[in-house]
Amino acid sequence: METAVSGLMMGENMHIKEFLISDAESVKEALKKLDRASEKVLLVIDKKSALLGTITDGDIRRYILSGKRLDADVRKACNESPITLRKGAFSPDEARRLLVDSNARLIPVVDSMHRVYDLVMRSGLIPGEDIPADRSACLDIPVVIMAGGKSTRMEPFSKIFPKPLIPIGDKAIVEVIIDEFRKNGAREFYMTLNYKADMIESYFNHIDKDYEINFVREDDFYGTAGSLKLLEKTIEDTFIVSNCDIIVKADFEEVLAFHRKEKAVITILSSIRHYKIPYGVVNFRKGGEVTLLTEKPEYTFTVNTGIYVMEKSALRSIKKNKHTDMTDLIKVIMRAGKKVIMYPVNENDYVDVGQWDEYKKAMEKLV
Repeated sequence: METAVSGLMMGENMHIKEFLISDAESVKEALKKLDRASEKVLLVIDKKSALLGTITDGDIRRYILSGKRLDADVRKACNESPITLRKGAFSPDEARRLLVDSNARLIPVVDSMHRVYDLVMRSGLIPGEDIPADRSACLDIPVVIMAGGKSTRMEPFSKIFPKPLIPIGDKAIVEVIIDEFRKNGAREFYMTLNYKADMIESYFNHIDKDYEINFVREDDFYGTAGSLKLLEKTIEDTFIVSNCDIIVKADFEEVLAFHRKEKAVITILSSIRHYKIPYGVVNFRKGGEVTLLTEKPEYTFTVNTGIYVMEKSALRSIKKNKHTDMTDLIKVIMRAGKKVIMYPVNENDYVDVGQWDEYKKAMEKLV
């Protein structure tokens, strides 16, 4: 009966393997595999290919925020009661209805032994639409893009051309950033300017756009947070701050809801990054005696993406006309006993174009 679900089933030419992960693997390995998976869902199976659960990036995000370890077994983070379909026991209409009602990206099809037989994919539900949205995004807070720096890391290009206008395909990088926020429903934008401000403002005055953008100029270089002081009388409540050389794909309504639920002053969007040392690492004690030799170890870090959700109250901690970087501001906020939290995003959902090596990678990923 399931063979009648033409367009929904994966089909013989697609590999279920990309969606499978063994229960012997760690949460960290699941996170890395999710970064590569097309549908951002993995099926956790045992040695006999029996389905034990499903795991999504949202499951891992909640797991991380609960303070648990990434080296734990993947079953610690997975949903052990996933929706399934039984081989030979469902119709196309039932599959479609279940996908819509559950808002799932995919549903595993299992046999009588609960082994994974196939998948029903949401991407086949409506032609041209990967994952139909169940709501209209409406991010009702302003977005501030800090675009006033000299970008010495991008020299000699930035000696002539300001970094925000560096092209990604047929658009400037800052337009791509704005487009990502527009997908989340953002309508109100501010851009702090300094270096080559006339060129940036002129560019935006000569393109078609369906959003409001206001320019704020520094009279000196005040750092990655100092320019926000110029908006203290303009910003009314919560707002988002973004660097002009990074793109983060996230559900910002979800980020905002988390920020408000936790009553934070600043929420840092953070990326889980994996770094492999290409050498054997030697640990030793006094006198040079080797205590441990680890061959090409891999370390996982949570890094600052350069996007923040902030409360207006944070601006009171910035001194007028004084150079202040965002790290300085965050330290001041924390010393005052106010809450700063992080919201994790996947490694592949964070793109940095602030230096040449990363720019080349971004071109391969985005264009």
